Amino acid sequence: MSKKEKNGHKTHSNGKHAKVEKVAKVEKGRKAAKSVKGEQSQATLQVQPAVETIPMAVHMSTPVAPEEQIHVTKKSYDKELAHLQVELVKLQEWVRAKGLKVVVIFEGRDAAGKGGTIKRITESLNPRVCRVAALPTPTEREKSQWYFQRYAAHLPAAGEIVLFDRSWYNRAGVERVMGFCTDDEYREFLRSVPEFERMLVRSGIILVKYWFSVSDKEQERRFQARINDPTKRWKLSPMDLQSRSRWVEYSKAKDEMFAHTDIKQAPWYVVNADEKMCARLNCIRHLLSLIPYEDLTPEPIVLPPRQVDQGYVRPPITDQTFVPLVYLPEEMIEDKD
Repeated sequence: MSKKEKNGHKTHSNGKHAKVEKVAKVEKGRKAAKSVKGEQSQATLQVQPAVETIPMAVHMSTPVAPEEQIHVTKKSYDKELAHLQVELVKLQEWVRAKGLKVVVIFEGRDAAGKGGTIKRITESLNPRVCRVAALPTPTEREKSQWYFQRYAAHLPAAGEIVLFDRSWYNRAGVERVMGFCTDDEYREFLRSVPEFERMLVRSGIILVKYWFSVSDKEQERRFQARINDPTKRWKLSPMDLQSRSRWVEYSKAKDEMFAHTDIKQAPWYVVNADEKMCARLNCIRHLLSLIPYEDLTPEPIVLPPRQVDQGYVRPPITDQTFVPLVYLPEEMIEDKD
């Protein structure tokens, strides 16, 4: 090989090495940029509040086989409700016997049917075991307390069930939308409530949270029914009317609330509440499925015989004040004729 060819080969070789080094530098630069970007993303994620959400599989309701679905009529509703109320009594006796502490939260749109469901749950139960907590607007003194303080006072002791007809989630809903709390108070609530609920669960409380979902058309129909019915008109408050004009704001507030508080230890269960009868039955049935219980219904009681008078003389009836007999059974009226 001539000297010229050697020099040309050397130049070509050097050029090739230079190109390889240039490519290596570019690749190194890309990796460095990717690394910096990843660190920035990680830093951004660390700023976000750490929220323990539930896997999607838990969020999705368990499909019900067509043969297991029950089409409800008024007659079948009454029959099924009576059956579920018997099961609720069994659950009550189990809670009392085992010293369980149960909290059930009912939240949702106005006129979504929360109160009607609570009424059907409690009407067959012992009010000393199962009670309803429906707190009014906080007083000035309560406003100065730790936010959860007035709700904590209503938590159950052993052997009790407490149904919250609205709860501490007022701060994420009406207070947020209507401006009754500051931005700092709202953000602090979203940070605090998951830990507060985990603390309740760790203390032994069974915490169940229901959100009653109703369409805007059905809500409007129920509002109109309340307006036309004097016995239900008291249910409509200025806040209820505001909820219509701020429908989208309430939707956004609900979505944000779910994003922060739908935790593994206390998930949200959504009740489709457009059909009242179905919503009540579905909710009660689901509640019964969440708490394993056994039948501790007492054995039938034998009624003892009445005590013998043994010389007891009743005072004259004229000495007592009776309620006027305005209403009489039909057979009594016929006897008088």
